[in-house]
Amino acid sequence: MGMEREQLRAIRGQLENRAMDTGVRFFGVADLTGAQETIVEQGDDFLAAFPRSISLGIALNDGIVEQLSRHKEVGVARTYDYLYYTVNQSLDRIALHLSSILSANGFQTLLIPASDTIDSKKVHGLFSHKLSARLAGLGWIGPSCLLITPELGPRVRWVTVLTDALLEPGSPISNRCGECRKCVEACPPKAFSGRPFDPSESRDARFNVQRCIDYRIHLKNKFTGVRVCGMCIHVCPVGRREV
Repeated sequence: MGMEREQLRAIRGQLENRAMDTGVRFFGVADLTGAQETIVEQGDDFLAAFPRSISLGIALNDGIVEQLSRHKEVGVARTYDYLYYTVNQSLDRIALHLSSILSANGFQTLLIPASDTIDSKKVHGLFSHKLSARLAGLGWIGPSCLLITPELGPRVRWVTVLTDALLEPGSPISNRCGECRKCVEACPPKAFSGRPFDPSESRDARFNVQRCIDYRIHLKNKFTGVRVCGMCIHVCPVGRREV
């Protein structure tokens, strides 16, 4: 048992070092055993075979996030759209590489793409990246329903690798938004209710996803050709660069 624990610790260190060497800013492991009901309800029964998840986060470029108050301008919107796409592609490649390391050590894995929607009405993927990152202790869920990191706020994109390797997990941290509602007030379509995160509640209690979609479609059709807003990321004071 001790040798197995040491092996797992060594593998975790190898994974984290490789991730950091390829541009990842955030690395964490989550214990999913207490959230299996939620995971299966969103995704599928086969996800219950994975008791751990690895969360990988890449920071978004401050230079463009700081300009998102001008998201109705073509240059700003298209630059952010390209940044979003490029970071997602990088995350998927890194996650695939880490998956291959785990597979080579005899473990099962499932890569959850950085951006993939399986339900167009509810707008969610097979598995929640934010759930994994929160359980790994990398941040908390703000009123914007975004994962807020202590270091960079919501200015991070995520990817997840599910695995049966019993890597040592992190622990969730407390919500630090307090009474701040800047993201709620800044949202152009008023899509957020302002309710604090409660894992027992549906996302619908905090976020009207259709309002967000409709607004971004409006931006694409009338202004920029892309569905970019990002005001909830732009205004969050956690991790915001001083100007």
